[in-house]
Amino acid sequence: MNATNTTELMHTLGQQALAASRLMAKASAATKQQALRRLAALLREQVQPLQVENAKDLERARTNGLAEPMVDRLKLTPKVIETCAQGCEQLAAMADIIGEISGMKQMPSGIRVGQMRVPIGVFGMIYESRPNVTIEAASLAIKSGNAAILRGGSEAIESNRALAALVQRALTDAGLPADAVQLVPTTDRAAVGQLIAMPQYVDVIIPRGGKGLIERISAEAKVPVIKHLDGNCHTYVDDPCDIALAVKVTDNAKTQKYSPCNATESLLVARGVAADFLPKIGAVFAAKGVEMRVCGESKALLSSVAGAKLVDASEQDWYEEYLAPIVSVRLVNGVDEAIAHINRYSSHHTDAILTTNHVHAQRFLREVDSASVMVNTSTRFADGFEYGLGAEIGISTDKFHARGPVGVEGLTSLKYVVLGEGEVRG
Repeated sequence: MNATNTTELMHTLGQQALAASRLMAKASAATKQQALRRLAALLREQVQPLQVENAKDLERARTNGLAEPMVDRLKLTPKVIETCAQGCEQLAAMADIIGEISGMKQMPSGIRVGQMRVPIGVFGMIYESRPNVTIEAASLAIKSGNAAILRGGSEAIESNRALAALVQRALTDAGLPADAVQLVPTTDRAAVGQLIAMPQYVDVIIPRGGKGLIERISAEAKVPVIKHLDGNCHTYVDDPCDIALAVKVTDNAKTQKYSPCNATESLLVARGVAADFLPKIGAVFAAKGVEMRVCGESKALLSSVAGAKLVDASEQDWYEEYLAPIVSVRLVNGVDEAIAHINRYSSHHTDAILTTNHVHAQRFLREVDSASVMVNTSTRFADGFEYGLGAEIGISTDKFHARGPVGVEGLTSLKYVVLGEGEVRG
């Protein structure tokens, strides 16, 4: 597709999205619920056809030599599809916040002033690999009364087309505009440049993908961006802690799945429990083939673990998001040093403390400057579905508007509403 055609295509999508957003903004809660439930039903009905299309993407990815963790992200298994369907139903069951008025106060002048929650309008979503993001983005667009233009990765084009077709069927069946959710039909990279530079149509851009993609979009976008660059998530094992709990949770946080941005990449261990804890988690990691990038002290404690893959950590390892069976390991004096390390090296995504000390837990929650902060549980829970948001459009490490997993509320804005009975300003 040449540049002129791509420009025309994107402007057409923008115009259609803008028109659809006005209809979505006034859609009733019941109509949006109907569309979401219909989408859940279609997903369950179409598991086999979806997997046929997904298989084309998987075959092409392997032929092109895509790394196995990235191929894993592409898979539309029955379990992944069912999770998408459940997310739609969870959203449908949630109260509709659009049109809610809050904080209404009487002013000395006699007017009453409050704020109403309204849709943002049109959001553009740029994402890589995971085709389930198509459903997450679409379902959140429907629930929040927005329109969306979705641009998935070229590696998932067949899967995304099949999923987007189901979304448009669900919208149409519920009497909503099909153009409320549009998938960019071309894999031409120029389409991304157009999408992020159309403030006349698009109100916010949400990128989900590798650091390179997000840095490029943040630098070039002419509309606001909700983003996180990477997920260097930490698990800190405190002194005191429940060692058995710490081993179980750390194992899950690192190895339950290596590719997501909420997997733990850095393990901090208090010196007081290191001799007890490290050989136990080291044995677990060794059995699962996890390479450990270690400081000198942790290396000494792990060197006796059979089969352990130990590599001396560099300064860069403390910053690294591996998305692979690799974890950095460092000993710290205690909660103060752990908090200082996290605030220096973390990407401010998700960080957890495993402890039996209530004061340490409370300090960690208050002082760690991250979008999600956890006590005695796995960083893998930092996810819109797990947080009860129905789905997430992404995770924001920004500090304005939306932070952490971005669900329905993050796709809305507030406007002031003023009620009067003829008052005039003196």
